Amino acid sequence: MQFLLLALLSCLPCLAWAQSAASPPEAKVPVVFTGGYETDPQDRGRPVVLIAAALNVPPEVFRQAFKNVKPAPAGQQPEPDQVRKNKQALMSSLAPYGVTNDRLDTVSNYYRYSRSRGEMWRTTPATAYATVRDGVVTGFTITNPGSGYSSPPAISLPGMDDPHATASLSFGTDFSKNGSIKEIAPATPGH
Repeated sequence: MQFLLLALLSCLPCLAWAQSAASPPEAKVPVVFTGGYETDPQDRGRPVVLIAAALNVPPEVFRQAFKNVKPAPAGQQPEPDQVRKNKQALMSSLAPYGVTNDRLDTVSNYYRYSRSRGEMWRTTPATAYATVRDGVVTGFTITNPGSGYSSPPAISLPGMDDPHATASLSFGTDFSKNGSIKEIAPATPGH
């Protein structure tokens, strides 16, 4: 009886190996993120969701504050008097939300860019991989959430049809995390 028990126990590693050999291996496939820098048409190319989050105000509050700003024509510097009036208009709307002049300057400078020169505001590309078994995605792992996404990027996997997944974003006051990938999840039916 003892001999039979010892024989069975000695075969357990063999059984585990046989089971693992029978199941197909998982593959790690890099996720390709495309886009993610679209802005609301009413914002005229400004990454308002990023700016508002960095200022810790709702996007609509920043949009309302910006309605009283008169930007200089494209390619021109505003007159000093107009700069002062613009700053005053912004601060009168944002100060009640705890936004200081220094913070407004810091955020404005961080997200400043020139569309006419083909520039983009500061961004850090995200990286992730999908775990795939038998051609089916079983999960996603985000290795770097990136930053600067103003809209969820499209997700694709090399060599695979549409993975039917969507990215959700996280916004906040920390520039290195503002507009980062929070999660990649299977798309809900109808999306």
